[in-house]
Amino acid sequence: AAALGLMSGNAVILRGGSESRHSTREIVACMQAGLEAAGLPADAVQTVQTTDRAAVAALLQADEFVDLVIPRGGRGLVELVRDQASVPTLLHLDGNCHSYVHEAADVDKSVAIIRNAKLRRTGVCGATESVVVDRAVAGQLIPLLADAMVGECELRGDDEAVAIDSRLTRASEEDWDTEYLGPIASVKIVDGLEQGIAWVDQHSSHHTDAILTEDAEAARRFMTAIDSAVVMHNASTQFSDGGEFGMGAEIGIATGKMHARGPVGLEQLTSFKYLVHGDGQVRP
Repeated sequence: AAALGLMSGNAVILRGGSESRHSTREIVACMQAGLEAAGLPADAVQTVQTTDRAAVAALLQADEFVDLVIPRGGRGLVELVRDQASVPTLLHLDGNCHSYVHEAADVDKSVAIIRNAKLRRTGVCGATESVVVDRAVAGQLIPLLADAMVGECELRGDDEAVAIDSRLTRASEEDWDTEYLGPIASVKIVDGLEQGIAWVDQHSSHHTDAILTEDAEAARRFMTAIDSAVVMHNASTQFSDGGEFGMGAEIGIATGKMHARGPVGLEQLTSFKYLVHGDGQVRP
């Protein structure tokens, strides 16, 4: 965070969790020493030393001094910042990502993609948490998906999915909105593209969602209709990453509607300033 801030021309105030307070202090001290050695202001990187939550509240209201707050942490922290900040914020909310298997999907390809999207790293925000399956291919895909994943990942399905393969356990209503960050995925059967779009848009956290299909028109419809920061076609949702997008390091995936949406890298941490040169021009 500090390096991205400095490289984009911003001063940075870091406030780590209480468990990392000492590490944060030492890292900042090293960076300040490097800044001084380079002839730059050491205070361009600072840290909030106290663990008192009142300091966070004060920071969130410091409009005169702070241009932007970027919370990274659990849902509780992000919601606290969203609710209390008067300073502009870039929010990185849950990654309840979906992979939708359309009726025109290549089933074998889809199983391989979903396995990677879930199990490559289960704790990242771009991991697929819910698999949405078109009824037309559910009977073929779900047993293959269970073959590929059960034993490494618990699959929680709706009644129809469990009826197709008893290796799935029954999902609760809470499962459809849960970011597991672990080896669990929900499986929902839908009746066609439009129902799939409606389901994903209702339950997605609008981070990253994917459609798996060989039908280009269906892919276009899904990618246009789904209101998420990143929408993919025939690819693992775990590609949702600034480095994979050629942006270098990122500070997070913004899920809001500001200009910085999706991976937030150097370019997204800058704003515009217009320099206008004249020679006496006046506007009529």
